[in-house]
Amino acid sequence: MIRSSTAPYGITLLRVSLGILFLAHVALKVFVFTIPGFVSYFASLHLPAVMAYGTIALEAFGGLALVLGIYAPWVAIPLALEMFGTIVMVHGANGWLFTNKGGGWEYPAFWAVALVVLSLLGDGALALRPAVARQV
Repeated sequence: MIRSSTAPYGITLLRVSLGILFLAHVALKVFVFTIPGFVSYFASLHLPAVMAYGTIALEAFGGLALVLGIYAPWVAIPLALEMFGTIVMVHGANGWLFTNKGGGWEYPAFWAVALVVLSLLGDGALALRPAVARQV
């Protein structure tokens, strides 16, 4: 059974938490690995540099959109696809546990599923630009 009185706030907590995670994740890329370092990493995976810049933009703007509640169910989809992409391109070969060398795929898989769940649930409360008009 879903508690209709508190469910929107639970969705908001999920949405904001996921957004903050993405903002922290992109900050790691920008301030620790640096943008040139991240672009070089993409080159080592035989991916074009433009994809590295796109990933940084997606995580920055997507994370901010989730925190603010701007079309969150729609924003969650490309972010989930990015997480599935990290499993295929990076973490999948490292085994299940994220504590494995190079990080396994358990954490990105959980993150992707949480984003899909958010997409299915909707915006939650306190969204600046809900994806779906509120029912009265």
